[in-house]
Amino acid sequence: MEAVEGVVIVGGGIAGLATALGLHRLGIRSLVLESAESLRTTGYFIGTWPNAWKAIDALGGIGQILRAKHTQLTSIMTASLTSGDITADMPVNPTESEGDLYVVNRKTLLETLENELPKGTIKYSSKVVQIQDSDGFKSLHLADGTILKAKVLIGCDGVNSIVAKYLGLSEASSAGRPVVRSFVEFKNGHGLEPKLMLFFGKGVKFGVIPCDDHFIYWFYSFRLPQDKEIVEDRLKLKQHIMNTLGKVPDKIRSLIEETDAKNLEYAPIRFRHPWNLLWGNISKQNVCVAGDAFHPMTPDLAQGGCLALEDSIVLARVLAAALRGEPREDEQQRIQKGLENYSKERRWRSIDLVWSAYISGSIHIWDGAVLNFIRDRVLAKFLAGLFLKKAAFDCGKLT
Repeated sequence: MEAVEGVVIVGGGIAGLATALGLHRLGIRSLVLESAESLRTTGYFIGTWPNAWKAIDALGGIGQILRAKHTQLTSIMTASLTSGDITADMPVNPTESEGDLYVVNRKTLLETLENELPKGTIKYSSKVVQIQDSDGFKSLHLADGTILKAKVLIGCDGVNSIVAKYLGLSEASSAGRPVVRSFVEFKNGHGLEPKLMLFFGKGVKFGVIPCDDHFIYWFYSFRLPQDKEIVEDRLKLKQHIMNTLGKVPDKIRSLIEETDAKNLEYAPIRFRHPWNLLWGNISKQNVCVAGDAFHPMTPDLAQGGCLALEDSIVLARVLAAALRGEPREDEQQRIQKGLENYSKERRWRSIDLVWSAYISGSIHIWDGAVLNFIRDRVLAKFLAGLFLKKAAFDCGKLT
């Protein structure tokens, strides 16, 4: 027997839970299908820029909770791994529109979103294995044999999205470099200034970010070494990072020394080419995608989670308007037009950020005397300012 649902969201990550909460705030019930047995709280911290906080605040109430648990950053500093010189130090004015800059614990964000949702909104251990058309509905076949019929289907199921595949979007491509992420806890406090600190050079991008008074989050992006054992053995990977850090301050270097090799999270970087976003189907009939299922991107502008939060507000807004439209209008047509409006509104914004992140990330890991000089002496302030420029965006309110 098939169960019939109104709005079904595949994936219980940032995009999925934020979209569900946005719809809930507008009085629209949704069902979130999450393949894991419980809330996926893996991963460390995500950069939350002003555009993300506008989306978070639009969801009502949770912004104050999250700000109270994290440290606000006051500036963006970049430095050369080759010379050790500071190449840019750009203040972030908390009284201006670009003032909200934090690094938020991903687990805390997801738990906060979940706590605001009605009980039963998320159905765990629910992996979608097949999607079929069914008289205007979408028939979802789950791994346990359950079949659900959805009036609206939203794919928030990450970079390997089955919903994106159904829409015909191409698979995400390799960016040609991996990223290592980790964190260090200092029980007596780390003593670092609340700055986003970025170090470039020698084919390496290294970032250090205080999350609160005790936790430091850091990441390391690099060209894949020829010795594959380096990425398979965490101790060798840690030593490789230590050997390639170049001229960083001793206090920063000590962060890597203090990091337990078991806490190193290694992952290839993947993204969807802008031309796939330009020509591909973001929505079709009563189906659409959001978050990484829509626009997987390199982490070089720290905008992946921010863009997903923007998606959730726009999508909840247009979908609620479609579902509450004039009764005499065909509901399926209202839904299709609403999702088409969502696609139009989000397509170019996503293309801009995906491409800007990829290009800036490529420049960040330039190597060689001439290229290093151009990046560190000519482009440094532009690259630092790009973070704030791309974050100066308002997705609007829910209504």
